[in-house]
Amino acid sequence: MHASPAELRGIVVAIDVGDPRRPLEPEIVEFEALVRAAGATVLARIVQRRDAVDPATLVGSGKAREIAEAIVQCRAGIVLVLNDLRPRQRKNLERIIPVPIVDRTMVILDVFARRARSREGKLQVELAQLRYRQSNLIGAGADLSRLGGGIGTRGPGETKLEVDRRRISARIATLREQLDQVRRQRATRRSAHRREPVVALVGYTNAGKSSLLNALAGVSNTSKGAYVADQPFATLDPTVRRIYLAPERHARLVDTVGFITDLPKDLVAAFRATLEELDEADILVHVVDASSQDRERQVRAVDTLLAELRIEKKPRILALNKIDAAPAALHVAGAIEISAKTGTGLDALRYAIACGIQLPPSHATGGI
Repeated sequence: MHASPAELRGIVVAIDVGDPRRPLEPEIVEFEALVRAAGATVLARIVQRRDAVDPATLVGSGKAREIAEAIVQCRAGIVLVLNDLRPRQRKNLERIIPVPIVDRTMVILDVFARRARSREGKLQVELAQLRYRQSNLIGAGADLSRLGGGIGTRGPGETKLEVDRRRISARIATLREQLDQVRRQRATRRSAHRREPVVALVGYTNAGKSSLLNALAGVSNTSKGAYVADQPFATLDPTVRRIYLAPERHARLVDTVGFITDLPKDLVAAFRATLEELDEADILVHVVDASSQDRERQVRAVDTLLAELRIEKKPRILALNKIDAAPAALHVAGAIEISAKTGTGLDALRYAIACGIQLPPSHATGGI
């Protein structure tokens, strides 16, 4: 059963604690883009400014009642919360708010479920969804079943939300076993292709990695290229293409899943098999959207996740993509300015990759 149109019309709710290191506006704009990618329409935005989140209801009981009134006025069918909810907060909010409540992690999981195409991708998404429901006490009752297949419940090989914890645990064990098999198969394929160096593209979601892979490989979005779309997480499954670097020198270029600030840990764990491509790479190309006003936060998010994966010391090249749309004054020391769209700087990037593969890690270009 699919969600009705009303259920896909929602109100976005966010808490602003006034942290100067993480201004709210860029993150809420990004969240609303994720909501649209998940198939929902944003009817209104409610921002609550507080010194700290309310431990009982996240927003405070008064604001929760205000949200409930807004739902009636807007005829919304869902509340989409930027902040991650604790089980206690969710339970208390559900006593006041009469429609399903979905937090940021659940929205990201839903987008991943929509985007997964390969068997491996579908297994990874289902594993992440089940682990999140298990750790947050979601799925044992009717908490999300009112969505009827909408955001928070969609997923390949979807398990009914009424399943008990024992069956969820059994399904998780099965998925882990299947993904271990995929990991072994991937390792076998990698060993068969180790005659050529491996270059991995990393970067924030929608930075243009897939467009860059297509440009370097000389393929199009409609032929054998990686799928390209102006939306978050358009590409989940890794794509590998052989690229030319210099006379008699080629490499295997890998396009990996995009990163995002505070990528849910369940997703990082589930996609570890895919992210092993990064560990096997000889060099990383960190693709940055030079046209984004939020690029510094995006760069920090990528650096943080690379550190969590323990590959932050791997040789790295910084590539400022979409330079054709970037501010004229933008110049970053050590970075290569490119445009996958126009071809600007691609020869310089090929040269840097060819040289970087021969350099020890201490001489790699990184940071911003």
